[in-house]
Amino acid sequence: MGGPAVQDPGTRETTRPGRAALVRLVIVVAVLGVAGAGAWLIARAGTPEASPTTTDIPALQVEPADVEPGSVIPAADTIAGAETGAGQVRPRPQAGADPLREWAERTSAAVGVPARALRAYGNAELAMRAHQPDCRISWATLAGIGRIESDHGQYRDAVLGDDGRPSTPIIGVPLNGSPGVRAIPDTDGGALDGDPVHDRAVGPMQFIPSTWERWASDGDGDGLADPQQIDDAALTAARYLCAGGRDMASAEGWWAGIMSYNNSVEYAQKVFGLADTYARQAQTAQG
Repeated sequence: MGGPAVQDPGTRETTRPGRAALVRLVIVVAVLGVAGAGAWLIARAGTPEASPTTTDIPALQVEPADVEPGSVIPAADTIAGAETGAGQVRPRPQAGADPLREWAERTSAAVGVPARALRAYGNAELAMRAHQPDCRISWATLAGIGRIESDHGQYRDAVLGDDGRPSTPIIGVPLNGSPGVRAIPDTDGGALDGDPVHDRAVGPMQFIPSTWERWASDGDGDGLADPQQIDDAALTAARYLCAGGRDMASAEGWWAGIMSYNNSVEYAQKVFGLADTYARQAQTAQG
């Protein structure tokens, strides 16, 4: 798969002022466990590494967008009512309130992405909006990467469970220097990828073990960072893309971020086309 040596904005609603205020309150606390509970694991500082380019990706049929690298960014879409400042802690919503789940289910029908995966991408966008607002990363960009890397956690007929884990662990090809593949000797003793000889990219967002170790994040608030768990993987990918103060809503920042994930123009053009389509479909569905 083509993930990093590591690997979209939501729908707008038109509501009455009182309901809009309530939505703003509950959606933030529902998805920003990282703000109230210190949920992501602060990883070692470092510069992201370029991705290995592999030959086995589940989106070979995806056409690259006809855009010049660095010239434009994908269409933008924003998850309604979820703006907040970094580090704010809000009361938890009442039992049963899950605005992110509701947004994901509505958006899933429009964009053809599993709702469980959208929850992870949306959660990562909102977490970064709170903790690193100048990055301005979108759920649509994360969804574009997730589509290419693992078909949103469904690679090779895996089923993405409600716990955010694929029914079969997603593990890429050995990075053994074969044609089109970088040679990366084992860095984790096979702990994450089961291979004690060569590293392999792991999980829905396809991180290699050494990059996961550096950027590992806990997106679901369970106190663990698991590359196979899509909330953790999506938040880790968002942090990786936002490294170094990068602005993912600028043309320069967006292209630099995607190519730090996988140093391939064609890969970046594919992510662009997917992210742009997801955002526009979500906008159209919301009228």
